[in-house]
Amino acid sequence: MLALLSSPEPFQATSTRQLIITAGAALSLYTVSVRIGIDIRAIGDFGVGTYIRNVVRTLGKLDRDDDYLLIGEGDRIREMGDLPPNFHKIRFNKRVNSVPGWLGLREILSRHQCDLVHVPSLFWMPQLRLPCPYIVTVHDVLDFMYRAKNGSNWQRTLHYYSTQQVLRHAKRILAVSNFTKMDIARLFEIRPDKIEVIYNAIDERFMQGHATERERQFIAERFQVNYPFILYAGRIGPQKNLVRIIEAFSALKTELAKEGKYPDLKLIIIGDEVSRHLDVRRTVVKSGVQNDVRFLGFVSIDVLRIFYDTAKIFVFPSLYEGFGLPPLEAMSHGTPVVTSNTSSLPEVVGKAAVMVNPENVFEIMRALNRVLLDQGLRDKLKDSGYEQVKRFSWESSVRRILDVYREVGSARVTAAVG
Repeated sequence: MLALLSSPEPFQATSTRQLIITAGAALSLYTVSVRIGIDIRAIGDFGVGTYIRNVVRTLGKLDRDDDYLLIGEGDRIREMGDLPPNFHKIRFNKRVNSVPGWLGLREILSRHQCDLVHVPSLFWMPQLRLPCPYIVTVHDVLDFMYRAKNGSNWQRTLHYYSTQQVLRHAKRILAVSNFTKMDIARLFEIRPDKIEVIYNAIDERFMQGHATERERQFIAERFQVNYPFILYAGRIGPQKNLVRIIEAFSALKTELAKEGKYPDLKLIIIGDEVSRHLDVRRTVVKSGVQNDVRFLGFVSIDVLRIFYDTAKIFVFPSLYEGFGLPPLEAMSHGTPVVTSNTSSLPEVVGKAAVMVNPENVFEIMRALNRVLLDQGLRDKLKDSGYEQVKRFSWESSVRRILDVYREVGSARVTAAVG
């Protein structure tokens, strides 16, 4: 079970660490036990939270030798399942990018003599140096894509240069795709050899097979979904391109009506509360599809997997993605995917999806029409999608993360006791 450290006293070192003190530097790097802090304060966030849960859960399966401090708050840690005794939770609820948050993290890492800390998302407070090396995961650099346009904004400029210092002082940077690695190197002038590409993967709950008849009946009764539908799942924001998705769907309905096909086809959007996005609501009205577009807000993974499994097509023509998990999640259920030919998405979907120019509404519409009506293409996408999903796994990715931990942390331990 997971230990909770509420005392100011650090926990006891493992026998491996005690052995290295006796034996000195003669031991191999990989026999050194390291003490690793993982900042889990963002576990409630949409994308980063998924990353944290899967990395920690997989570390618990792979590593019984090194010591882990999970630094954060809340009971959501239970979502990671049972963790072995070398994992310890430290309650800490100060905001990540705040002076109290950073001072508090420094104090925890120092008190417990951590050999390194993994911060699983980009931060920007380098002026408060940490007492041990740090590794940072960068999921995307969307916040900085238009920095030059807003260069007169002193807060944005400070944010950029502070983040650049964070990246330059990091012992290692983990990028979730080659596309993100290139963006980091280009925008922040970071040496590419300092950036390790370690892919994301889908949550294991999406790998439970196809939805049962009972599960399909559940969404029919709970959400009144008893018609064919095209699905979008993810956040709602300008880069997600929801306006063009709706416009393309409206054009698709017009084309299908000419052929008398799929008269009851709907577009289901799962994600943020749409009331905060007036442009999306206006597009629905302007496009005349008020009766054919449904916004369901957030749903649990267990429910989302049923929607993936039941959808005719998953549409995801995002303008920018650091990785882009939803297309892979849909593929794991054999659902054909239409997505963008830009950013990281070609790298993620390979040849297992129909890719389009995300800024061309009619190209999106034509792709949806083709995938909907061409059964041979649908079968091909289904088979290639299953194969594409196999290229990404949390176990292989976390093994690489663990190698980075041991390389960085072991060097520190060996130097300290040598």
